[in-house]
Amino acid sequence: MTRNSRIWWLVGFLIALVGVGFPYWRTPAAMTALPGAFYGPGLAAIAVVAMMLRAFGTGRFVPLWLIIAAAAPAAVTLRMLMGDAAGAPVSWPRELLIASALGLAASLVGTLIGSLFLLRSSRRPT
Repeated sequence: MTRNSRIWWLVGFLIALVGVGFPYWRTPAAMTALPGAFYGPGLAAIAVVAMMLRAFGTGRFVPLWLIIAAAAPAAVTLRMLMGDAAGAPVSWPRELLIASALGLAASLVGTLIGSLFLLRSSRRPT
């Protein structure tokens, strides 16, 4: 498996999904109001994964940014599909929009920092 292999994108997405989702999935339904439920280690996981993937030159800026950012709304969607949030009166389009915005922001920060590291190395993607 080379550093340009797309499997790294899948691995990074899954790590970011578990990183942002695990604390979110474990909280009681009454305390899952976004954006507060994602603050802390969840968004940090997204930023760190995006930074690492970009710094190691696994792909271009925009695809990595968007794929890792998709972990936040995916975590919200999985919680909704698990049925835990079915009893809570939640507006799912609003929740997905907030999660998408938070994921895009955290992933953008990580991807930008990773790009700075990549500029200093010789592993630029082709």
